Amino acid sequence: MGKQRHLSGHEAFEQYYQQLFPLRWEALKRAFSLERTPVEYKGNLTSPYYMDEASIIAAQMLDVQKDDEVLDMCAAPGGKTMVLASILQGTGSLVSNDRSSQRRSRLIATIREHIPQQWQNTIKVTSFDSTKWGLYQQQAYDRILLDAPCSSERHVFVDDTALEQWSPARPKHLAIQQFAMLAAALEAVRIGGHILYSTCAITPVEDEQVIAKLYEKREGRFELIALSPPFAEQREYGSIILPDTAQGRGPLYFCLIRRIS
Repeated sequence: MGKQRHLSGHEAFEQYYQQLFPLRWEALKRAFSLERTPVEYKGNLTSPYYMDEASIIAAQMLDVQKDDEVLDMCAAPGGKTMVLASILQGTGSLVSNDRSSQRRSRLIATIREHIPQQWQNTIKVTSFDSTKWGLYQQQAYDRILLDAPCSSERHVFVDDTALEQWSPARPKHLAIQQFAMLAAALEAVRIGGHILYSTCAITPVEDEQVIAKLYEKREGRFELIALSPPFAEQREYGSIILPDTAQGRGPLYFCLIRRIS
């Protein structure tokens, strides 16, 4: 028997997602190939910000209220921070965090360009490791948005270099990091407060299985809030907007969590 041929990154990617979406993968690939059409978000900003409509929908699902103390844990490049800031309108506080100095510079530029000057003194840009947040700040926020780093398959599919570097270990590794961030968010949010967990991944291991792990490790400390967002389909936990059925929007998975103890 000869040795089994090692799959290229492209082949491994294709095999992995074909197994996840046996009846849908071809349609998803066609949707991934289409050029994105960002929408204009105004929200009382000084100038409109353009982003995927799915990101706007997700940020709005956090249901931020004026005077809330809000944390955007992985904020760059800043689209969801724009939505959160436009809801707060200079009230409460908004911490926009990103560990990457390069991405943080882009975030700062976005805030300066789009957010009214009179609101900016309520926004703080930080550089912390989100996986350790709960060690330093506990029960500090009313609302937390965790748009976690993820596989971002739509980006990978159209980037030959990223595609060749892809392996099935990537989603598993990311899921470990995502859970650590979510567990930290659960410590950082106040009892009665909300966390919106989101990713632009389509694989369940980075989406609802992260929520399933939270049930396994933190049972009794939270509950899920049912959502009925536009263009979304339900998963076991949470919802996902997929571009093949949402006219190119997404992909974006999100799940709203309320801390209860």
